[in-house]
Amino acid sequence: MVNVVIVCGSEKDFPFAEEIRSPLVEKGYSVELMAASAHKEARKGIEIIEKYNDPKIIFVTIAGRSNALSGFMAGNSKNIVIACPPHKTHEEYMIDIHSTLRMPSKTPVLTVLDPKNCALAIDRILQSQK
Repeated sequence: MVNVVIVCGSEKDFPFAEEIRSPLVEKGYSVELMAASAHKEARKGIEIIEKYNDPKIIFVTIAGRSNALSGFMAGNSKNIVIACPPHKTHEEYMIDIHSTLRMPSKTPVLTVLDPKNCALAIDRILQSQK
């Protein structure tokens, strides 16, 4: 059974996603990694939500700039959604964090900035579900 689905806004975010995926796989979790832009590939996002429509599966969203992906996943699913916005520079960080923290109503997105802390949080959530 899949435990975690990491959805990146772009394949360019895969190296960042790997910092979350690797420690989880090392702990024995099943992690799927894919890309689907909420702006450009909304149907693909809906397909992911429908395929992994199980509240025991955690979605991790990795999207910068205008982070619609996190809100899109949280607003259309019953899954826990954790946003971990990628950033390489201070300027990117400032844009990405504000975009990620400002979610519309009824879109519960948790935000963890450090990918290693994100993996640790996921492990603790999954351990508590046992």
